[in-house]
Amino acid sequence: MADTKHEAAARLLGAYASGRPCEPVRDLVDGVEAAYAVQDLVTGHWLGQGRRLSGRKIGLTSTAVQRQLGVDSPDFGALFADMAVPDGAEIPDGAVLQPRAEAEVALVLEHDLTHERHTVADVIRATAFALPAIEVVGSRIRDWDITLADTVADNASSGMYVLGNRPVLLRDVDLRMAGMVMERRGEQVSTGLGTACLGHPLHAAVWLADTLARLGSPLRAGDTVLTGALGPVVPAKPGDVMEARIDGLGDVRVAFGGAA
Repeated sequence: MADTKHEAAARLLGAYASGRPCEPVRDLVDGVEAAYAVQDLVTGHWLGQGRRLSGRKIGLTSTAVQRQLGVDSPDFGALFADMAVPDGAEIPDGAVLQPRAEAEVALVLEHDLTHERHTVADVIRATAFALPAIEVVGSRIRDWDITLADTVADNASSGMYVLGNRPVLLRDVDLRMAGMVMERRGEQVSTGLGTACLGHPLHAAVWLADTLARLGSPLRAGDTVLTGALGPVVPAKPGDVMEARIDGLGDVRVAFGGAA
């Protein structure tokens, strides 16, 4: 089993290195626990290369997507500091394989979250501020042919992320009823509400805090948490410009570079 986990990690890292998607890894991964072990191997590789963890992302917060993959809970992946893109900047073509964009709420923590079980109040007290975000997900798996095991092993299909620049205190925004609109060059392509994210983005953050504390890698002060998509995910092509607006949080924008 250990050999197949390392083989799965090597397959994914090969896709990173070549810039070409690979075959699914589910043939090498027996269950979700093994998939997270593969994710840990890939994360360990990147940390050994000098990359710095900047937080975590939550995926599969939509009940519709959960049903599609046959699961009843979210998943998570690692965020690295070099995945952060300045608001309004351009992502070079090929930097994210098979990119798709989704709008979500980001939380930036001021205190650690280390309890075995957290409450919403714990998360509120630990959060310095919220920001609008666009997560640019990507898949190292060819044609997004993924099962739960594939996406978990592939760092929850992480790519890059863009944060807005105007921090908002949680007491000043109703995240549950916050409406979201994402446009591609002015054309509306995705809409949603805070309720689409496990009923409330803070519920997703509680799930993540509990899960990571149980695994011995709790959320820490300074971490950024991407809480999950508020609406449908949108494929991104070279030349696209995506702008998302979330009620109470403001807007955030990212461009996708054209092919060389």
